Amino acid sequence: MDPQDHERFRDYVESRWSTLLRLANLLTGGDRHEAEDLVQTALMKALSRWRHIEDPEGYVRKVMYRQQISRWRLRRPHREPTFATPPADFGVADGTSAADLRITVGQALARLTPRQRTMLVLRYFEDLSETEVAAALGCSVGTVRSTTHRSLARLRRLAPELDTSERAAAVVPGRSLPKGAHT
Repeated sequence: MDPQDHERFRDYVESRWSTLLRLANLLTGGDRHEAEDLVQTALMKALSRWRHIEDPEGYVRKVMYRQQISRWRLRRPHREPTFATPPADFGVADGTSAADLRITVGQALARLTPRQRTMLVLRYFEDLSETEVAAALGCSVGTVRSTTHRSLARLRRLAPELDTSERAAAVVPGRSLPKGAHT
């Protein structure tokens, strides 16, 4: 790698690290160590092809998606952890409700299977279309639709307190979810 490419790569990593880590954190269900490993793996793969990459952001994200798929395909099925029921007075009017909501969403996503979590993150947090998700994950659009539907249903069962449109708007401000996709 010539010095100019090396400098471009370093600038890219410095400017995009936090964004990539945030995405990896969502993909891994909040496991900080796994998220860092996921970003580092994607960046190492990008480094080896850096000279030939025209869209670094798209390339690194796609590597992250595929790497995460490989991880959840290799894992053994695991038991779902048991969590205490949230308090009845969940909504707090002192300004902490948005933070509480983010925590609740993060905990609910962590309780989904890796495949379900990946589908929801790509569809609603990354705002990819069904076709784009299918292309990124190497599956059919029908698989994306059915998995997304089942994932949302499970998310609603795991965290019924999230099933209001006001709360969904607070988690991802400025984004509207598709019809029938209330988180």
